[in-house]
Amino acid sequence: MIRIKARAPTGRAAVQSTVWGAAAVGYKFGCPLAQQDGLGARIVTSAVFFAVGTGLIFHVRRALLQELRLARRAARAAQNVVLRPLPPRLDGLGVAAAQLSADRGACVGGDLYEAVATEHGVRVVMGDVRGHGLAALGTVAALLGSFREAAHDEPELGRVLRRLDRALARHLRERARAEHPAHGTADPDNPVAEEFVTVLLLEIGRDGEVRALNCGHPWPYLLRGTRVEAVSHADPLPPLGPFPLPADAAAGPCGRLLAGESLVLFTDGVEDARDGRGRFFSLPETLRAVVHEHPVSPQAVLRRVFGALLRHTAGRPTDDVAMLVLRNDRGSRRGSPETRDGDDACRSAGRTRAATTRPQQMTHRQTLSPRPSHRC
Repeated sequence: MIRIKARAPTGRAAVQSTVWGAAAVGYKFGCPLAQQDGLGARIVTSAVFFAVGTGLIFHVRRALLQELRLARRAARAAQNVVLRPLPPRLDGLGVAAAQLSADRGACVGGDLYEAVATEHGVRVVMGDVRGHGLAALGTVAALLGSFREAAHDEPELGRVLRRLDRALARHLRERARAEHPAHGTADPDNPVAEEFVTVLLLEIGRDGEVRALNCGHPWPYLLRGTRVEAVSHADPLPPLGPFPLPADAAAGPCGRLLAGESLVLFTDGVEDARDGRGRFFSLPETLRAVVHEHPVSPQAVLRRVFGALLRHTAGRPTDDVAMLVLRNDRGSRRGSPETRDGDDACRSAGRTRAATTRPQQMTHRQTLSPRPSHRC
């Protein structure tokens, strides 16, 4: 558990407060002018106390701003550990990820993602914890910690999913005990018992073969040239938490990710976003507009989609939003214009993430082409 403890007042701060207070008291009881009842004396006395009060207010404001800056630095460091920035390239795949928290000023919410290169291929997780904002951060940390270890240890995606399910159950039991120490076990009426997490696990082999396990999460989209296709239309498994996993839960094939093609993973906060008239945000239409003229880098996809999303919601999303874009660059030539564009975008990935995680600072965000070969 991360705690941010307020610092005790420094000697300088205490001296400044004492000086301001002593000046006011000394004037009131030591200055003859303060004892007079004339209009001029009262005006001078009021001016003195106004100046003292103003000085104290500015002093307190300065101290509070220093504490706020310290808290923000500590929170940013903790959030980068939980949802760490992804590298721009991973085992031949171009990678870009970003998220928006529904809580103003927060950098991490209830959405989670991670991509790691393992001996079994590049493994990716995208998930969405029930609820949003900082309240869901503990569950996010528990699941990501379990995935980062299981992705390397387990040869099958199904076993990785079971590790995530056990980690979530253990985390919820610990929360229940912390909130109800007298019971010692989870209280069925406790809202913790109703928590659930949607999870999408992907494995991309060296030959581009994609295998997936989906527990209640939206299926990703495939960007193939200027076309936008759903990776699968199969019914997903139930979310983790409320129901036990089926005994035969195993990853299914979802076609291949060929050179130059991209996968766009996202949480339901993207397609559930509404504008002032209640209209939903259309991610497929936005993606088609992005790739209409020519293939673009993963970073460019994120910039365009998040810009359109923020315009659609007037900069105020009501749910956490996360997106992860993976492009197969294994067959691309190093000197091609497309690759150079991706390299330039990768160099600005840090600036892109910083901009997309602060919606209040930005001035600006269907019909699918079926591909049976990419259905699970």
